[in-house]
Amino acid sequence: MDRTLLSLNGEWALYYAPEKGGKEEAFRPDMLQAWPRVKANVPGNCERALVDAGVMGDPYWDEQQLDAAKYEYYQWIYETGFDAPAAQPGARVFLRFDGIDTIADIYLNGAHLLRAENMFVEHEADVTNLLRETDNRLIVHIHSAMNYARSREYPIGMRGTAHRNEICHIRKAAHSFGWDIAPRLVTSGLWRGVRLIEKRPTLITETYYAVPEVDRARDTALLEYAFRFETDADTLEGFSARLTGVCGAHTFERETPVWFVSHNCEMTIDHPLLWWPRGYGAQNLYTVTLALLRDGEVVDSVTERIGLRSLSLERSFERGSQKFQISVNGVRLMVRGTNWVPLDAMHGNDQNRVDAAMALIRDCGCNMLRSWGGGVYESDRFFDLCDEYGVLVWQDFCMGNTNYPQDDAFARVMYDEASHVARRIRNHASLALWSGDNEVDQKNMGFHLPTYDARYNRVTHETLVRALQAHDPYRFFLRSSPEIPDGFRTDDVPEQHTWGPRAFYKDDFYKHSSASFIGEAGYHGCPSPDSLAEFLPAEKLWPMDNRAWAIHSTEDVRIESRLGGRNRLMADQVRLLCRQEPDGLNEFARISQLSQAEAVKFFIEHTRILKWRRSGIIWWNMIDCWPQISDAVVDYAYRKKLAYDWIRRAQQPRIAMMDEVSGWQQAIVLANDTLEAADFRWRVEDADTSEVLASGERTVPAGENAEVGRLMVDPSQQRLLLLRWTANGEAGVNHYLTGFPKYDKADLLRWTDAIQALA
Repeated sequence: MDRTLLSLNGEWALYYAPEKGGKEEAFRPDMLQAWPRVKANVPGNCERALVDAGVMGDPYWDEQQLDAAKYEYYQWIYETGFDAPAAQPGARVFLRFDGIDTIADIYLNGAHLLRAENMFVEHEADVTNLLRETDNRLIVHIHSAMNYARSREYPIGMRGTAHRNEICHIRKAAHSFGWDIAPRLVTSGLWRGVRLIEKRPTLITETYYAVPEVDRARDTALLEYAFRFETDADTLEGFSARLTGVCGAHTFERETPVWFVSHNCEMTIDHPLLWWPRGYGAQNLYTVTLALLRDGEVVDSVTERIGLRSLSLERSFERGSQKFQISVNGVRLMVRGTNWVPLDAMHGNDQNRVDAAMALIRDCGCNMLRSWGGGVYESDRFFDLCDEYGVLVWQDFCMGNTNYPQDDAFARVMYDEASHVARRIRNHASLALWSGDNEVDQKNMGFHLPTYDARYNRVTHETLVRALQAHDPYRFFLRSSPEIPDGFRTDDVPEQHTWGPRAFYKDDFYKHSSASFIGEAGYHGCPSPDSLAEFLPAEKLWPMDNRAWAIHSTEDVRIESRLGGRNRLMADQVRLLCRQEPDGLNEFARISQLSQAEAVKFFIEHTRILKWRRSGIIWWNMIDCWPQISDAVVDYAYRKKLAYDWIRRAQQPRIAMMDEVSGWQQAIVLANDTLEAADFRWRVEDADTSEVLASGERTVPAGENAEVGRLMVDPSQQRLLLLRWTANGEAGVNHYLTGFPKYDKADLLRWTDAIQALA
């Protein structure tokens, strides 16, 4: 494979100026003398460079997001110089950009190298004959994304979410144009790294590993593997390939002759150390090396980490027997996961947040993430950590809530993008399945279109199918999330996004949803006052009915005439739960967080109690991408809301839970989402009196639930119950609030303290 010769990350010069008349300008050297100049970090964002230089106010503070609007129509020039290191004899040198946001022309030593028009893929060019030993000058001229977008054609059938038709054509993170989880920041920049790489005359260009079958009875795994290479050899005589794998004390090896530059193989591995999702077993990872030999000498090799695991998706749209069931290594999986949104609204900062965000995922007990289609395709570091932590990834393609172009040109763009992304991430054990987009099928259901043909999406039904057939044929693909075929509605398909009215979290919409699998569900929770004070001035902290609060709940105040829509919903949820009004910001934030915590806890536990009629939930969401008021359970400053601990308990692999009232009774349910039987000793007690209301012992088989008792209850009685247990020697604790709103404020605050104090 290629080898990095020189990293060009670090400090560059950045020049900026408005783009006049809505049209691009070609680069001219005199621009560097005429335009203002600041320092800029690569990876990074142009906007952050202006903030650091004192040119622009921080858009994350107060109402200053609005000040960034004029820069949507700016052009930017990055400039740097470097000396070129020597490459190996016969090697060619390429300049690679791992991520450019978004429309750019690149020049090296005065020559135009390439045109970039896609934020999501790498761009590279052969610079072997352009490089000088010293004083190479590299220019990246980034054009206005808005001017690029407005130069396209927009048929009536093409429209973006809300007021954002500019999303349709440009291959840029959709959230950049404003979303309910992100500000409108139409960013520009070199958001991922830049480097010189060398490619030798004979090199492996791609590898592929897949495990279509695991036979646990026979203790074997079937490994399909393939590779492609190129060479300047006169003939292909004498080539062979050696595959070796090592995981702890277990190894495998196979060598085969190679007669062509395209090679596909399979082998059966005996006694494999399997890779399992979190909670179901170990995350065994093999270090595999594919070596290309000629006449017995290694001429190139690629070393990667893979997991030996099979994954299947059983899905049925048949009414009355709908199903959405993921199995790993032949074992049905109860999915407990979260939606993954952009790490930062300014993606140049993504690299600084991935480890901390993934630590939250691991600590919270998630075994799956859905990488949401309004964001970006995450870094190799993200997927490496998912492999290590046992977190499966449901990967949306980067399209969301938008009617995208259906013409040949856009189909080619998406085929190329899907091919790039699939080749980069397909060998990760954590990558579970692909989805064509976020909610495009669902969005079209709201347009009152007369026929299915009017909402048929060629990109997901044809283009992406072909791309994955070519580049990742062993992985499952959903055409949309949720996918809504002809003749179906949003509420009668197997996978659903159960947002509903966001009223009481236990109302009929949530309790009686027909979903076999929940791909999104969330509830608002106010950040802590300490976090609010980091992005709102003191005079705007309370009361909440002001423009700064609205901006930080991602309302577009330039378009919307009213303020506080989502914040008002959050306040209404507090009023619904609590008998008395909160006394100021501190109490409001605490009760709001309790409301959110109880809601998401209920969504998770109700899903687990319905096993296997429902097979999982991917709740919304773990962490914010900028300072805001939202459904996230951890805010941008990494402060955890109450929901974080509630969810961490609700996602324990072995747990005791209370079902909802039926008649005069509530069932006590033990869940064992592991590969081993669990010997439970459990009890339920009143938190205020310590009275033990029920107790017992029960062995619960692997992967199953057991109803172990029922409490006689008065549905009008409000109290806090604590559930304690040991299972195979490990202790656990959970809680349950009985009764229905409205609750006394003093009780809620006292119970919140008691729940937080649980070991």
